[in-house]
Amino acid sequence: MRRVSLAERPSPTPLTFPDVRNMSQAAASIPQKLFFKIGEVCELAGVQAHVLRYWETEFPMLAPQKNRAGQRTYRRKDVEMALRIKELLYDEQYTIAGAKKKLASELRSSGREGSGAAPAKTPLRSLQPPPSLAARFSSTPPASSPPKFTEEQRGSLKQVAQQLREILDLIDQGDAELEAMREKQK
Repeated sequence: MRRVSLAERPSPTPLTFPDVRNMSQAAASIPQKLFFKIGEVCELAGVQAHVLRYWETEFPMLAPQKNRAGQRTYRRKDVEMALRIKELLYDEQYTIAGAKKKLASELRSSGREGSGAAPAKTPLRSLQPPPSLAARFSSTPPASSPPKFTEEQRGSLKQVAQQLREILDLIDQGDAELEAMREKQK
């Protein structure tokens, strides 16, 4: 086996990082979707997946949910948070500890601004059945008594109800964002 001298070795290719000079421009280029896969977020933020996973351990405000298969599903707020973290670490040269403090103070100050005279959230959709279904179910014979559920079944039903409320909230949020986009286009 022949040894290769240092002079004969090819020079390593230098590491290059994507140049993101204007993060607000990057945030504006986030597609209008409810959920993003980790690869999509990596592409948007210009970092590798292991970097995002590390940031999740360091920054509690970056906490994507996981689907049934265990894959991370990022919402738009998670993507925006990843972009902000990258901006603090790469562009503004904060340390991780400094970036944590900065983000925490930003989140606290934005929480105070929104807590002033904000109206209570009114759901756009009702959890009541539409009149056609209500009439169909109300015509059931009065002799039938409501089903008896075990404590475990009640707990499961409560979980399903909570998940359905979360889905309705996501749909409402998407509707509101869509309406806001339409208003901007006018």
